[in-house]
Amino acid sequence: MLTNKTEVPIRFSEVDSLRVVWHGHYVKFFEDGREAFGREHGLTYLDVYDADGLAVPIVDVQAQYKRPLEYSDSAIIETVFVNSAAAKIIFNFKIYSAKHGYLACEGQTTQVFMNPVTKELYITNPPYFEAWKKRMGLL
Repeated sequence: MLTNKTEVPIRFSEVDSLRVVWHGHYVKFFEDGREAFGREHGLTYLDVYDADGLAVPIVDVQAQYKRPLEYSDSAIIETVFVNSAAAKIIFNFKIYSAKHGYLACEGQTTQVFMNPVTKELYITNPPYFEAWKKRMGLL
């Protein structure tokens, strides 16, 4: 299983008047997790774009909120790659409170491969992603 853990501080601009993280910012934490995963495992947005000229837009986001994160805490973002034969990138996320250790949110994102000019979606894995999966022992 390919995973990454990264920690990001909760900034004042991310909390509401009750000093808890506004729900929309958890999607940004998912993005932070995807970027950290990509840097560690060689699957960044620019890796895919530079190799195959493709964009990887999000087509689905799911989030289940468990407990709030608060100002002065940090989010521990655990990102797990979900292997699929389909031409898509799926990640599962768990976000924990660094201060208290509890699970704050869990979710999933799905990305597809798209030609940024024609907006055509790929129904098969592009060469870079196929080669990456082989390098990672996923094929």
